[in-house]
Amino acid sequence: MKTNTILRAALLATLIAVPAGSAIAAAKKTAAAAVAIAPPPAGKGQIVFWRPGGLGGAAIRCTVRENGKMIGRVGVGKYFVVTAEPGAHKFTTKTEATDTLNIEVEPDETSYVKCKIAMGMMAGRPNLSPSSKGDFDAKAAKLKPADAAEMAKDIANDDGQ
Repeated sequence: MKTNTILRAALLATLIAVPAGSAIAAAKKTAAAAVAIAPPPAGKGQIVFWRPGGLGGAAIRCTVRENGKMIGRVGVGKYFVVTAEPGAHKFTTKTEATDTLNIEVEPDETSYVKCKIAMGMMAGRPNLSPSSKGDFDAKAAKLKPADAAEMAKDIANDDGQ
């Protein structure tokens, strides 16, 4: 009985000493700040393609193409950055269905595109949607860069399908 009282007192002292949620909030803020996207080269724009975590379509990577050419591939909880000329760009992704997103790339600016995979009949259905730095930053603690060497190999071996 005395041990139980001592444990309760120790727990209460710990709860009083540490403001509620402050350590957790600080840890989340530090982790979220860990993903810093460098600005694009002068006169160019860039697009950050990212895919949030989750179980939906986890086995399927989101392959992004422009003019039929693969520019990158992103799995769950990953992102990659593409430098682009300013102007209109049309990106597609395809599994059993194709999704298209048109973006106007601005010089010296970074755009964000989120890729999600929803349930489909035979395979996941991809969705490319405009996103924001705020959306990206909110998930940054759980995102990692796509493996550049693996992506370069995938691009080199791409058959345009």
